[in-house]
Parts: sequence; C-alpha cells; structure tokens
Amino acid sequence: MSSESAIPPAAGVTLILGGARSGKSVFGERMIAASGLDPIYVATGQVHDDEMRARIDRHKARRGPDWTTVEEPDDLEGALKREALPGRAVLVDCLTLWVTNLMMAEADIAARAESLCAALRDIESPVVLVSNEVGLGIVPDNAMARDFRDHAGRLHQDIAALANSVYFIAAGLPLKMKG
Repeated sequence: MSSESAIPPAAGVTLILGGARSGKSVFGERMIAASGLDPIYVATGQVHDDEMRARIDRHKARRGPDWTTVEEPDDLEGALKREALPGRAVLVDCLTLWVTNLMMAEADIAARAESLCAALRDIESPVVLVSNEVGLGIVPDNAMARDFRDHAGRLHQDIAALANSVYFIAAGLPLKMKG
C-alpha cells in the first residue's frame, strides 16, 4: 500500500489488529500521516535488550523526523489525555506491549482497560491504536500466556466496541471490519 493511497483516520478511535510482521504499524503510520495533522507516536515498548533497541530504532527511522515520540509503557490513559490535542493525530503502538507491561507490574488489567476506554471516549482528535491479534492460534500451554491472550482479547473487544473504525491487517493488506 503506497502512502498516496493511505486512508486518513476518522475522528475518534481507529483500532488496527494483525499478526506479527503483518504491516499493521506501517498502515497506522500511513493513516496518521494522511491526516495532515501533527503526528504523535505513543510507544508502549520498553528496551530490555539489544534486539528491542534495534526494533525501536528501525521504527523511528521509518517514521522520520516529523513525528513526536512519547515513550509511555504504563500510563497510556494519561499520555492520551496529554497528547491527543486539537491539531494532532496520535498513533499508539502497541496495546499488547501495554498489556504485557501491566501484567509484569501486577496491575489490575480490567480496571486499567476500563480507564483506557473512558479516556478514549473523551478524546476528539484521531487516535489510532495498533495491537497484535494473539487469539488466532493454539491455546497456550501455560497460565500466564493464557491470561495474556485473554486480557488482550477482552481489551480488543472493548476498544472495537467504541471505535469508529477497525481494521485487520494480513500480509500488508487491510481488511476493514468496522466503520
């Protein structure tokens, strides 16, 4: 998909789901760029090793200098309230890393998901949320992985219900599911 054919995000919330390396981040970046608004990238990932540092560096280089990057592994709700201002379009990448961070902090994930949804309902600027669809494979063999899959799945359902648009990305191709 070329940037010339990118779809600008609708006002409100857009959810982009897909598997690893499906093209969901690039699709979200192109959506935000097509908006003509100041692009804000809210990163939930944290650097724990050299491989993650390299991934983050590649993402930053791909976006280029026009983007403002806000690193927020925990307080996503607060970051959105601070950053989703008039004249801006916000890309959050990604929700599943945020869920991982919350699980590692032993946070009340249901309460935080509810808080995130409340924050999203109050935002008027375009917000695009990228997340990994992790519920399409086999049932994980351990409780933590099953909890992760379940938390992510419930969060996706909650956000999809309030979102203006939902896309599923596979092999770089978007399938519009809502909106």
